[in-house]
Amino acid sequence: MTRNLVLILGDQLSHSISGLRHSDPEKDRVLMAEVMDEATYVQHHKKKIAFLFSAMRHFAEELKEKGWTVDYIRLDDPENPGNLKDAIQTWSAKHEPEKVLLTEPGEWRLAEMFRKLNIEMLPDDRFLSTKAEFAEWADGRKQLRMEYFYREIRRKTGLLMDGDDPAEGKWNFDSENRKPADSDLFMPRPLEFSPDAMTSEVLELVAGRFADHFGDLEPFTLAVTRQDALKALDHFIETALPEFGDYQDAMLTDEPILYHSLLAQYLNCGLLEPLEICEKVEEAYRNGKAPINAAEGYIRQIIGWREYIRGIYWLKMPEYVDRNHFGHDRALPGFYWTGETDMQCLRSAISQTRELAYAHHIQRLMVTGNFAMLCGVDPVEVHEWYLAVYADAYEWVELPNTIGMSQFADGGVLASKPYAASGSYINRMSDYCGSCRFNVKKRTGEDACPFNALYWNFLAKHEDKLSDNPRMGAMYSTWKRFGSEEQERIRESAANFLETL
Repeated sequence: MTRNLVLILGDQLSHSISGLRHSDPEKDRVLMAEVMDEATYVQHHKKKIAFLFSAMRHFAEELKEKGWTVDYIRLDDPENPGNLKDAIQTWSAKHEPEKVLLTEPGEWRLAEMFRKLNIEMLPDDRFLSTKAEFAEWADGRKQLRMEYFYREIRRKTGLLMDGDDPAEGKWNFDSENRKPADSDLFMPRPLEFSPDAMTSEVLELVAGRFADHFGDLEPFTLAVTRQDALKALDHFIETALPEFGDYQDAMLTDEPILYHSLLAQYLNCGLLEPLEICEKVEEAYRNGKAPINAAEGYIRQIIGWREYIRGIYWLKMPEYVDRNHFGHDRALPGFYWTGETDMQCLRSAISQTRELAYAHHIQRLMVTGNFAMLCGVDPVEVHEWYLAVYADAYEWVELPNTIGMSQFADGGVLASKPYAASGSYINRMSDYCGSCRFNVKKRTGEDACPFNALYWNFLAKHEDKLSDNPRMGAMYSTWKRFGSEEQERIRESAANFLETL
């Protein structure tokens, strides 16, 4: 007789997760399932699907070794119903548990489905702030700025604190973290892992069942166990963290990783937990192995931005996905799936995304995201693309980053201004422009960098919505100084380019 049937989802691969902590391996059994619905509701990158299926299978084996009874439904199991709802109902009928139990999912869509099934959901306490705590912090505030929330989490955790004060007297060292990188810098390489027999079996499955999905499946070098994810964490701290801060915004054509950690996919599926990562980063700083700007910059991404984004998601859903402040409705350009474009910055970012299921935050924000916003692409299409193509993407973390930060479709709930930029920003932070057929110094004409005319055209088109923003005043003053003839040339260049999309 089974007391509880404990459902573990693909992003809940933590032995400390509340669903397991509140259960007993002698009385309860675990249910895990690879289902087609979850693998295909957007066209997930082949490498992302393989990573999660392999990590799930390894996690199930670890649970069995710890004494759990695990019902694991593989994708190619003849009894696989293809969706989580039917899987729960079928296995509940088999075992007749007193109740079905799970840790609350990270996605609003799934949470609603499970509520309708009358499943008991436990809080996901792997995060450092609860939904209720974030809602309390947000209540009554006119502006929900991450920086102030981040300071509260610093105080709560004690990370990088010297008593009541932030380490070295400042909360934020971001001004030191905007250096362009030179290609002759020593670039560490992230730790790579060879597929074992279980992963190889998954790779064969994905190659056969998801051949039409986006991205390259191999080479596959990701960690799929907690043990290997911890090795990847230690390797990052030892080899890349010291330079992470300085060059975290830099972009180089032939260096897709630079000093980034490639840990987000492990963190977001549960193989690593936020506090343990931050404590190791702080330890490196305290021991003199990493400067404060690197340690603070990295910790802020996890306990500041990641926690804040989750809070925004649950505070604003389900209406948040429909926000479209600028009324954008253009279809996503086809080259977002192929990488076939003459714009070197977009070609590089999309090509490495196809290969690695990864691009770092500036490539996502200031290249692919910036371009989509300047072109007036429907924010939902941008959101679904980001959700599909990155191994670390789950709706709770990806949606607010896209709707709020990347596309400014929420009208300023999340960001204080649109992250819009012309080609000069990309030129300053990368080496892309030197090998591009377009001239980044030109605003108009067939050989002008498309970002330039698109940027000024975007500002002109949405002046009614943006001109009162105090952070946009200088841009609009520049626009007015162009004069009517130059403004018309810019509009014409933007219109001509947009026709080619």
